[in-house]
Amino acid sequence: MADHTHSWRDTGVKVIPGTALDTNTAQTPGMNRAAAINHARVGAQKLWAGTVHIHPDAKTGAHHHGELESVIYVLKGRARMRWGERLEFTAEAGPGDFIFVPPFVPHQEINALSDETLECVLMRSGNEAIVVNLDIDPVEDPQSVLWVDPHHPAG
Repeated sequence: MADHTHSWRDTGVKVIPGTALDTNTAQTPGMNRAAAINHARVGAQKLWAGTVHIHPDAKTGAHHHGELESVIYVLKGRARMRWGERLEFTAEAGPGDFIFVPPFVPHQEINALSDETLECVLMRSGNEAIVVNLDIDPVEDPQSVLWVDPHHPAG
């Protein structure tokens, strides 16, 4: 068996301390993103991961992430997502919930709580943080949408 000790040491697993995240990343008004995993930091070829914090009662500007798929995992707080051409749809997520955002979908993250910071882990399908901020006039009363598992629909 070949000796990979040196190469695995330098090219293997990397642990990035939570205190060493990079805040010099693409930002959207109303939120603070910090990168943990990307090409520049660890050599990632196919993904980006980091954190996002949204202050109490705050919301982001409307934006999308180009061709990237995004996953948001809620650690603490209550997330209200709005999406669509005029942010006409809405859904909420709490601790332990996952949110999936498909490519090019205009969306907005909102902290639904007035007394707690919304803390999430964010992952994207590309190694660079693509953010396209949008100027959207949102509808006043968005339609609430509940997720239905296409493989196990409630009957």
